[in-house]
Amino acid sequence: MRQKGNIVYKVTGELCHDNANAAVAAGMSAIATGQAEFDLSALTKIDSSAVAVMVAWQRQAIQSGKQLQFLALPASLLSLIDLYGLSEQLLAASSERH
Repeated sequence: MRQKGNIVYKVTGELCHDNANAAVAAGMSAIATGQAEFDLSALTKIDSSAVAVMVAWQRQAIQSGKQLQFLALPASLLSLIDLYGLSEQLLAASSERH
């Protein structure tokens, strides 16, 4: 489930294989409407698909001339991002992590 706020796009619930395609589509829609900050603090379950979703969002943002900021990433997601060597690509502009 995703919610679009006025400024920050809040990703909630699960971000895993079962909903990865829907998550990509929802994030792409948010990017198309001008969202550039994605709050991941309310994620309750993730798997490696979450990283792939983030990469897809970031690519779409770059194609749209934007740089996404991922806020409040769960430690488990940070670990996966580090494992795949994508910290620089995904977290360069991100400032808030937990």
